[in-house]
Amino acid sequence: MRRSTRRGTVRTAVMAGVSLLAVGFSGAGADAEPSAPPNEGQATEQQLADYIAAGVKQGAPIADSGSACTSGSGAGSGNGSGDCYGGSGSSSGSSGGYASDTKGYGPPMTSWLAAFGYGLLNPDASPPGANDWNCKPTAEHPRPVVMVHGTWMNAYNGFAFMGQPIKDAGFCTFTLNYGRSNLLEGGGLGSILPGTMGTGYIQDSAKQLAAFVDRVLAATGASQVDIVAHSQGGAMSNWYTKFEGGAAKVHNLITFGATNHGTSLDGIGALGRAVNNFGIDVLGLVEIFVGHSGIQQTIGSDFVNKLNANGDTVPGIDYTIVGTRYDEITNPYGLTFLQAGPGARVDNITLQDGCEQDVSDHLTMMYSPRALSIALRALDPARHPNLACTFNPWVLGGGGSL
Repeated sequence: MRRSTRRGTVRTAVMAGVSLLAVGFSGAGADAEPSAPPNEGQATEQQLADYIAAGVKQGAPIADSGSACTSGSGAGSGNGSGDCYGGSGSSSGSSGGYASDTKGYGPPMTSWLAAFGYGLLNPDASPPGANDWNCKPTAEHPRPVVMVHGTWMNAYNGFAFMGQPIKDAGFCTFTLNYGRSNLLEGGGLGSILPGTMGTGYIQDSAKQLAAFVDRVLAATGASQVDIVAHSQGGAMSNWYTKFEGGAAKVHNLITFGATNHGTSLDGIGALGRAVNNFGIDVLGLVEIFVGHSGIQQTIGSDFVNKLNANGDTVPGIDYTIVGTRYDEITNPYGLTFLQAGPGARVDNITLQDGCEQDVSDHLTMMYSPRALSIALRALDPARHPNLACTFNPWVLGGGGSL
């Protein structure tokens, strides 16, 4: 009777976790209210990390029934050792996927919700201002800017708001669609939608980014790029600098809501990881729905552990790391922040510090005038020293208005 009750409890927890995880990845409901206290991210980050680590140290088996493995090349601060794709409990699909160029241009957008819908129907559209392959950097702005979208997003809806203003500020801007994986390749059910990208293994996507950066450098004649990245795009860019030869090719790495230390997904990811640590492959089941990259970004995954094993940063890169208190995907939001190692500079910024009326969440922060001004200041502090401060709606987004 006791064993039956225990199994029933685990089954209930697992099913609740799966359901809530799906809600988390969809961005939560539009009627939800932002309510995170100011210091929640920093207060609970270490507690969650210690909780997950304790489950592993106690000797519980880690379910991992079929993740692909590859040898790492090693660059920057990485150790170059072999790496198993996926995380603890990665079992669905195989390695695969590809990157692609954009075609044509979509309209500028101030609303994330509208841009997301347009991107689903026009998956290959370029955001305004991006991918002018005849653009040549100037003496004032010698480095082209590479913009990197997040999970279940694409180049267009990731940067339909920021793309043109960055170009208008005098930068050559470029972007790509990466991690295009189908259901059989482990892209998850979301990959059935034409505009849902960034679902393949993050290590594969980092290789795609590496090839794209090399193309940008060859086309522009520049020696380095600056990167502006969102969500998975930030963690993936960080992997690129550590393991795919990007350390010498990136000067500024500017991220928004990056999953640098993973995410608990409001505790659901932590629940799944804890259940996995006791030998039940619940994350492998969830991976069928959210894709390889979604599971890799949960706290305690093999990907997250290796990404940060030798420190958060690599020498020579200036990091601007932006988090929002109302992030429902990368949470606790303090997990996005980095600690500077030797030869690196890190500026960790909470979006609401000095601007309480900006209630941007994980997705709408890419449609926040304040976030845009932070990016421009990091790219060119002399010409863009001031930060904007406007109301920006949660979930819907509006470029500072409704």
